[in-house]
Amino acid sequence: MAMFDFPLDKLREYRPEVAAPADLVDFWRRSIEKARTDDLSATFTPIDNKLAVIDTYDVTYAGFDGSPVKGWLHVPAGATGPLPTVVQYHGYSGGRGIPHATTLWAQAGYAHFVTDTRGQGWTAGGSSTPDDSPYAGLNHTPGFLTAGITDPETYYYRRVFIDGVRALDAARTSPLVDPGKLVVAGVSQGGGIAIAAAGLAPIAGIELLGCAPDVPFLCHFQRALQITDHGRYNEITQYLKGFRHHADAALNTLGYFDGVNLGRLATAPALFSVALMDATCPPSTVFAAFNHYGSDQKEIEVYPYNEHEGGQTYQQLAQLDWFANIFRK
Repeated sequence: MAMFDFPLDKLREYRPEVAAPADLVDFWRRSIEKARTDDLSATFTPIDNKLAVIDTYDVTYAGFDGSPVKGWLHVPAGATGPLPTVVQYHGYSGGRGIPHATTLWAQAGYAHFVTDTRGQGWTAGGSSTPDDSPYAGLNHTPGFLTAGITDPETYYYRRVFIDGVRALDAARTSPLVDPGKLVVAGVSQGGGIAIAAAGLAPIAGIELLGCAPDVPFLCHFQRALQITDHGRYNEITQYLKGFRHHADAALNTLGYFDGVNLGRLATAPALFSVALMDATCPPSTVFAAFNHYGSDQKEIEVYPYNEHEGGQTYQQLAQLDWFANIFRK
């Protein structure tokens, strides 16, 4: 894949006008308040993860509409807490997986809270969280990007983003977690959810120390639909191609979930990453979210010759340094 988007100097200045719905904050405040009428019911059950240096807890908590959401909480073996905590969201198709598979931040000495994404998890060891909403069966193209897309109330990512906020609520109830030292992180879709969580945290009254989205998805939808037919954004273009009469309603809905609009609401420092040959999450969509992100304390790592894999272990090295500095505060 060759570089196909704006040159880097233009990307660094790219601040497109992305219209935010007038009731954006009210919509999310109401959604969070409704979710919190359900008992969080967070449980942390120790399991045998087959590892000598990491302890793992099987987590269940109530997400959107009270539906149970699963996760893992990993901590250094013998830890009693409270520990600085990384809450990790997953890329498209991912789930919490097999317990031993994702433990990096516990290896670094932190608590590592790994969440499911409802209805997904067909890669990386699977998931234990179905999308049991009555809205899940509404007409849509294959995949999740257009499920319930004609109304923000029924859109799939309303459930996912509320699950993400409730994951923060759940993490803060564990004695192993320092509720004053939370960061959110994720790659691709997980990065988009992390941006959403960072933007919704102030509305939810949750203080975050940082947000670390890698090659984030779900940002500047309008631009993505115009310049790429690669990857998952194509689910939306295929939907609009077939359901022509739903285009205005669908695009209006996406305004409530766009990482540009939600990132504007964030106050936590951020470390982004972007890959300049990424046709799945085009660089201009990532820079749009980064440049509009609400905190002035933000950095972005640029990988000029990479596609959607981004920085991978190189980005993890950058995060190890960045998290250590964030958690020192």
